[in-house]
Amino acid sequence: MKSAKSPAAPAVPRRGLLIGAGIAGAAALVASKLAGVNAAAADTAGATGGAAKPQGAAGYRLTAHVQRYYQTTKV
Repeated sequence: MKSAKSPAAPAVPRRGLLIGAGIAGAAALVASKLAGVNAAAADTAGATGGAAKPQGAAGYRLTAHVQRYYQTTKV
């Protein structure tokens, strides 16, 4: 006796999943490229007279509490 389901029936949802994953990956790639374009535009805006960062505004700083945290993570 043959089953009611055909072997091709489960492939359709899997295809949808794979297509969705491909679209999501492409969207992530486009978003990362656009973020790079926006960063480059911000750099050129700073070079052409846009708002400049203050001299004391550095990014990451290794402070005493961060060093203590690093000591706690050592095994």
